[in-house]
Amino acid sequence: MSHLHIVLVDVAEDVESDFDRWYDEVHIPAILACLGWLSAHRRTCLEGGLKHVTVYEVSGPEAYATPEFRAIKGFDPFEPYVFNFRRLRLAPHDGRQPVASPR
Repeated sequence: MSHLHIVLVDVAEDVESDFDRWYDEVHIPAILACLGWLSAHRRTCLEGGLKHVTVYEVSGPEAYATPEFRAIKGFDPFEPYVFNFRRLRLAPHDGRQPVASPR
């Protein structure tokens, strides 16, 4: 079962349109060309979080270990303009129900 890799960042306003173009036209295609990177969906956070959000579907932990991914990960050439970087890596839930707490 696939995993999710979620990237959240803010970008300096003066380069935001260039960043968006690079991310859509260069970065995402390069990521999806790497073994184990299955899909990518960009979103804009409207409230309570960092503005730029990308949700990737990956085959599993092995997707992070390929030389191709290691060579392209990051925000180059926009590294100086990206801030508040956050990443979430989510695995499928194991299906066990939590134990109810006593009242």
